[in-house]
Amino acid sequence: MASENTRKWAIIPEPNSMTVGEGTVLLPYAGRVNESIAIGDGDFLLAHQLVADIRSATGTDWDIATGDMWSGFIRLRIADSRDFDSQDGGTAGAYTLTINTDGITITGCDFEGVRNGVQTLRQLIRQNGAVLPELQIADAPACQIRGYYLDATRGRVPTLAWLKQWADKLCLYKYNQLQLYIEHTFAFDGMSETWRGSSPLTPADTLEFDQYCANLGIELVPSVSTFGHQYVAMRTQELRELGEFPEDADRPFSFIERMRHHTLNVADDRAFAFSAQLVDSYLQLFRSKRFNICADETFDLGKGKSKQEAQRVGVAALYATYVGKLCEHLSKQGREPMFWGDIAIEMPEILETLPNNVTLLNWQYDPEATDEKIQLVAQAGAKQIVCPAVWGWNALLPRIDDAWNNIARIARYGIDCGAEGMLVTDWGDFGHVNDPRMAVPGMIFGAQYAWNPAGDTAENDLLERISRVEYGDCSARFVALLRNASAQAVFTWRELVEYLELDDGTGNCNTDVAQTIPCLADRLVDHLSDCGNAMTVREARNRMMRNMATTIERIPQANRALQQCMVDIAPIAAHMGNPGITAAVRIAMEGQLLLNRVGFALAEAHDVRDAHDAGDWRPSDYRALARELECWCEAYAKEWNATSQPSELHRIQETVWKAADELRRISK
Repeated sequence: MASENTRKWAIIPEPNSMTVGEGTVLLPYAGRVNESIAIGDGDFLLAHQLVADIRSATGTDWDIATGDMWSGFIRLRIADSRDFDSQDGGTAGAYTLTINTDGITITGCDFEGVRNGVQTLRQLIRQNGAVLPELQIADAPACQIRGYYLDATRGRVPTLAWLKQWADKLCLYKYNQLQLYIEHTFAFDGMSETWRGSSPLTPADTLEFDQYCANLGIELVPSVSTFGHQYVAMRTQELRELGEFPEDADRPFSFIERMRHHTLNVADDRAFAFSAQLVDSYLQLFRSKRFNICADETFDLGKGKSKQEAQRVGVAALYATYVGKLCEHLSKQGREPMFWGDIAIEMPEILETLPNNVTLLNWQYDPEATDEKIQLVAQAGAKQIVCPAVWGWNALLPRIDDAWNNIARIARYGIDCGAEGMLVTDWGDFGHVNDPRMAVPGMIFGAQYAWNPAGDTAENDLLERISRVEYGDCSARFVALLRNASAQAVFTWRELVEYLELDDGTGNCNTDVAQTIPCLADRLVDHLSDCGNAMTVREARNRMMRNMATTIERIPQANRALQQCMVDIAPIAAHMGNPGITAAVRIAMEGQLLLNRVGFALAEAHDVRDAHDAGDWRPSDYRALARELECWCEAYAKEWNATSQPSELHRIQETVWKAADELRRISK
């Protein structure tokens, strides 16, 4: 066995069993990949993946063939009954990989197994070039479903080209399922008022992407909001009467209100017709038999138009009846329903009503989450997939520590409780300000722990492996520096949005927003009883900033640390040969520096800070800071276009401009 300390390469997910020899194997300069036709890879995509990586790493061109009349230094084959013993159980996705002087052989128990073995070999070729280590691997996944859930609706609609790049990356790390979250960003017939101006995905996009994913061994599962999260649809002239609070449809747009007020009035028979139309038209574009109806965070259920019906039957029964009806509608069409489990877990009596073919998506995002809710579903006998998060939402920089703690923990709970798999979520609350490329470390955490959650993988070790495998960073420091940079986010995008949206547009405090901010929620009622009138926006912002006083103290130190991260990461990034991620990281770090300074300025404006503590800039610099924000926003917009359609970029820009205008106002 070669010592771990001498290895300059890694494999992600880490194989369950690997024996590394002392020797090395030199790839021929003119070799061939022989891929058995029995694998079922009609376009020989797997062989082409290897040939492309060999060309990129060595500059040499290889041939591709099939059949026993053609030799191949790399051989891809399907197992016979003797290749996997009873202990392996012929697990779907299992493979063996052998590299020795006789050549390289990948044997899978099915197409997915061969695919997984090919991804392992690709990672080795990318890191070692033409000289590979002698080794033997026997490997199989712990979770049969290893999925990724990408928000494609709350601000960003990815380009089809970028979605394909992301699917390629998911394939490299052995994911086998992908879902795109859709609220209003799909061009459904008859709903143009809902999707207009959002750069919606189209049926043609979906058909092409579904085929692309299938070729990679990834199941593209349809997912669309059918109950909650109908904020945009419920604000239209044509559909607002289907919402719980149609009288609020003309309120100014709010990132925060979009996360809370969006529920269908399911006491209205027209609501089911609306949901069924979404389901029926969408499912026809996918080959998957699964369908995710979402049905999460129905915060307004029973509080508005459906209040009388909720009082009659109960909120739990109202929810369960509607979801059950949608699930039955899908089942009759031969589909397997999925939905988010937050409401059913809050009201466990719902769990007892679930049909056998329904899968509950049990999301738990707390980095210190316990297994209580996962155990609850398991004890109810319901099928579940556990769902942690990459922790990128509401921020420019990903919270890597939170992602690691959450994903590693939830994966283990899922295995212990017999979950059918894991679905790693990547959300875009508050306009999806987070660049999707920033989610890569979290995505790879998910790949590791869905495959081998029982492994003793320390966070720092995994960060080094990701730096090597994904980013080609020989120093193995890139992801750790990104993690250190994210720890310097003191005043984040979330705080900026909260501060600005406390103004309801008329100068009064937006109480719906205030109720989402812990330091204000409890004070709202007390203030009304003490003063006899509502809290003003000035009072609300004062309280918010004063509550952050201790945190604000960290900003000068945090910005110095963040600037040092930028200095340390620059030469590493320069040698990685990946200008896209280099630019994305630089823009995110520069943006966080500015956000921290904005937080400091607002604290001064509310007398939380003294002017003499302002560091290297003074109150008179507020206008200069406003200009810096606006210039940064232009650079941010260019990076947005690298992955995403225009969609709601304008909302991000408008928020930055409001912040700049506020800085100019307080400078007077």
